[in-house]
Amino acid sequence: MFAVVRTGGKQYRVAEGDKIAVEKLAGDAGETIVLDDVLLAGEGADLADASKVTVSAEVIAQAKSEKVTVFKKRRRHNYRRKNGHRQQMTLLRITAVGEGKSAPKKAAAKKEEAPRAEASAEEAKATETKAPAKKATPKKEAAADKKPAAKKAAPKKAAATKKSADKSADEK
Repeated sequence: MFAVVRTGGKQYRVAEGDKIAVEKLAGDAGETIVLDDVLLAGEGADLADASKVTVSAEVIAQAKSEKVTVFKKRRRHNYRRKNGHRQQMTLLRITAVGEGKSAPKKAAAKKEEAPRAEASAEEAKATETKAPAKKATPKKEAAADKKPAAKKAAPKKAAATKKSADKSADEK
């Protein structure tokens, strides 16, 4: 059986035992992942319902692809830039292509959401018992209530007292 799966913005035609290199996926070497985004599935000329098909794969390694050279140049401007880039990728071995049990996974997700709904109901009850919050004063009124800070003139006075002390010492 073969399947066409979408991952990392690209589509791959896979069958059991194939090895493919895809955009980086989470997981260490040896872990099994499930590719749920199946676009087409079938065997020979017969096509199966793609929504019921899942593809499981084993992570072989996390690696980098070949180096791509990026060279920018603007003629007659003495402008040249040379950079290289190696894209992160994951090597996968397809272990199974077939009808999977995707319904229990969705049910498990719903179970996780249910406690959140209960928690939000408890929070709503707690907020109902609290006193209503006071309205904030508008910014214009709040600004009028504040007094401007007094400016410090101490350094000027100190300089003036030194000059007067010097003058009185000269007079004596």
